[in-house]
Amino acid sequence: MFEFPENFLWGSAISANQAEGAFQEGGRGLSNIDMIPYGPRRMDVKLGNVPHPSLQPDEYYPSHTGIDFYHHYREDIAMMAEMGIRVFRTSISWSRIFPSGDEETPNSDGIAFYRDMFLECKKFGIEPLVTLSHFDIPMGLVETYGSWRSRKVIGFFLRYAETCFKEFSGLVHYWLTFNEINILLHSPFSGAGIAFQEGENRNQVIYQAAHHVLLASAQAVRLAHQYSADNQVGCMLAGGSFYPYSCNPADVWESVKKEQENLFFIDVQARGSYPSYAEKMFREKGVELVMEDQDLEILKTCVDFISFSYYSSRCVAADLEGKAVNDGNIVRSVKNPYLQTSQWGWAIDPLGLRITMNQLYDRYQKPLFIVENGLGAKDEINDDGSIDDDYRIDYLRQHIQAMRDAMEDGVPLIGYITWSGIDLVASSTGQMSKRYGFIYVDKQNDGSGSLERRRKKSFYWYQKVISSNGRCLDS
Repeated sequence: MFEFPENFLWGSAISANQAEGAFQEGGRGLSNIDMIPYGPRRMDVKLGNVPHPSLQPDEYYPSHTGIDFYHHYREDIAMMAEMGIRVFRTSISWSRIFPSGDEETPNSDGIAFYRDMFLECKKFGIEPLVTLSHFDIPMGLVETYGSWRSRKVIGFFLRYAETCFKEFSGLVHYWLTFNEINILLHSPFSGAGIAFQEGENRNQVIYQAAHHVLLASAQAVRLAHQYSADNQVGCMLAGGSFYPYSCNPADVWESVKKEQENLFFIDVQARGSYPSYAEKMFREKGVELVMEDQDLEILKTCVDFISFSYYSSRCVAADLEGKAVNDGNIVRSVKNPYLQTSQWGWAIDPLGLRITMNQLYDRYQKPLFIVENGLGAKDEINDDGSIDDDYRIDYLRQHIQAMRDAMEDGVPLIGYITWSGIDLVASSTGQMSKRYGFIYVDKQNDGSGSLERRRKKSFYWYQKVISSNGRCLDS
């Protein structure tokens, strides 16, 4: 049987905007995610359909409190260390370091918080993997500059990135520039703080913003390498292959186009230039990129590895008439008749992970890193306080087996990080009831709850997986 390398990085993840809370403590400013409410208006704000989002007194904003990781991080990291994780993926809240985004000097309280958190990881021998922008941009930059519409935001991001590389040098060696960078195409405000104004050409706004994001990413990679030769920087993709609904060539061609659209950002970040299909794609979408002379040279700085999330595969058809559509995910898909779905309508496809890994490595020839994989599900507490989440164990077991098969196929993989180590606010719905963690947090969709933490059955299962370095997957 295939053996995982001894240095394989088993881990779990959270993000600042879904876990930290304390949205106005320690000098932190508002971020785009703080403006997204729970409830009927959530999707409109996420999609950028609200031109000037503002906080409403009668609405609940889940990111404001998260799971209060800001005050519980020592307890939470200790529990994850007990589970045995070797890498902890988290993100830095940009507005905790630069509250408005355009300040000349960083917020010392924010730097102190993250330094203490990374030192806590090091105390347990845990390697932090840090995302600079996990669906996160200060609202000051959204309101003053229009977010990533403006080329000026590149400079503000690079000041922020350089501050992080400098202040956390020696504590963090693995970095990601932007989380699920391709989600900018599907959910512009939650993905990149883009709120559309009346009469705008949305495609022009999105792809011009994307150009600025890609320039910022490339320059951040170069900065990280200048600060330390030990720094490894990756891009991050919302992964999952697009299957054709049938062998009808029209469906196959539709899947090819969707793959190109989905991999557009990574093509640039991993290869150092716009892909061959970009010119036609821009023309068809009515996009004319505004570039400066040095831009194409800047983009030649590539990432060191490809990281991605994987929850499910997608299925597409040239003609949707008469076909059931799966609206459970922000990336719409035709229902695949061969796959079961989660309670939230996401296709469950372990073999799809092996397929995705092979396709990504064949395309880019760079090491891969799975930085999100997990199952959102409702968990019930038994009378004795235990939580038997065998459905989560089964999902993860099948995906780890598929991952192992892909590695045996010859795909190099740095590590495997589950989403998530602990329950947190679901990015898609804002719910707490859509739980992903090995650790249960007593918090409900309306924000009520004691915040008590308790270990689920999957906690002990993953503990055994890690201690056996993937040899034991039985529950």
